Amino acid sequence: MLELRPNCECCDKDLTPDSPDAVICSFECTFCTSCASGILNNRCPNCGGNFVPRPIRPRAALNRNPASTKRVVKAEGCAEHL
Repeated sequence: MLELRPNCECCDKDLTPDSPDAVICSFECTFCTSCASGILNNRCPNCGGNFVPRPIRPRAALNRNPASTKRVVKAEGCAEHL
């Protein structure tokens, strides 16, 4: 099951579970569309894979399977990984 991480790993922007602005790679690395299409050039700095829109979990399912609250942020930033 997807973690639905709460933020962009680059800029730390909040990404709610229903955000259409969240994208993920195949390892669930999570970024906002601005960072993904901008500084990251649509390539995950962690695995080198591409991004896809993160699915939106229906509210009823969120009650049973809540989104993650653990924030992941690249302390060294994203630019160094490109």
